[in-house]
Amino acid sequence: MSSALFSPITLRNLTLKNRLVVSPMCQYISENGSANDWHLMHLGSFSIGGFGLVMTEATNVNAVGKITHKCATLCTDDNEAAMKRVIDFSKKFGVAAQGIQLAHAGRKGSTQPPALGGQPLKPEDGAWETVAPSAVPYGPGWHTPRALTKAEIQQIQEDHVASVKRALRVGYDLIEMHAGHGYLTHQFLSPISNRRTDEYGGSLENRMRFALETFEAMRAAWPEDKPMGARVSATDWVAGGWTPEETVVLAKELRKLGCDYVDVSSGGLDPEQRIPLAHGYQVHLSQKIRNEADIKTMSVGLIADAQQAEEIIKTGQADFVCMGRGAMWDPRFPWHAAEIFGDEAPYPPRSTPCHPTLRPQLFPNRQKQDSK
Repeated sequence: MSSALFSPITLRNLTLKNRLVVSPMCQYISENGSANDWHLMHLGSFSIGGFGLVMTEATNVNAVGKITHKCATLCTDDNEAAMKRVIDFSKKFGVAAQGIQLAHAGRKGSTQPPALGGQPLKPEDGAWETVAPSAVPYGPGWHTPRALTKAEIQQIQEDHVASVKRALRVGYDLIEMHAGHGYLTHQFLSPISNRRTDEYGGSLENRMRFALETFEAMRAAWPEDKPMGARVSATDWVAGGWTPEETVVLAKELRKLGCDYVDVSSGGLDPEQRIPLAHGYQVHLSQKIRNEADIKTMSVGLIADAQQAEEIIKTGQADFVCMGRGAMWDPRFPWHAAEIFGDEAPYPPRSTPCHPTLRPQLFPNRQKQDSK
């Protein structure tokens, strides 16, 4: 009997071969926002490893929206051409569908890469002015962002749409709006970072306005037969912040606008957060949103065990399991997990010589199963 983890699933016209997703992971190695040989290797390697979907890192819709100088953008012709080279390669030689997460860092921009400390840039390091819903810094010692005007809000939404159109030309199968991890869209959602008194602040309806308007505009620019989702932080893990209950309301509204899934993460908005890190610590949030908002969900966060991933899908806690660091640790995780369940993960033609059925000396039990 096939495992739940390796059962196919269809989102609009896109059928994924299994429920394993490579989560978008910032690489901090782009050049003027453009992908390079590292991305070719990084995404290409995952694409041949049997995952159903590989997500490109958070890719910013304009230069101000970058986290660091080395972050990816999709706002110039050079960005587009460089990313198309990577995705063309991944599709030609791989077996996975390709998705991209579109983002804007807001007040969490203009920083050093995490490997260099992740602290705000100084003027001599090329710092730039950050923007946010309100002039509230992320934390002590961080840049105080400039509060966006309504005209600037509209321009950022147009930038999201422009990046959607570029993503379509690149050849992506799926796009995801980043509304989590304390970045701009999340900043509008949370009362901790959103102190506005106009129609974009105050009530839950107003705080959701930027996210919903942006998603609706992106969805209108993306072909109807292609899926689109959103990543959210389901809770800020801070008293007085964004809550799981509010996330359910947001997910319901996104579903009405044509959102096909919600990628459920958490935190990232406030340095005072207290996250109870443990294996699968966000799975219960995915299950809550899936059940109460009646929408497909992805679960992510310290999931690296095949049995755990199978249980998450089998028991209806999520429809997909996303892996970031776990995928980096084992870029062939689907192949290895499939052997545990006696199931099949996809192999690209150039990788079939390593298939277990062609190495009976190492996989004698698999040979017996296949001969039945």
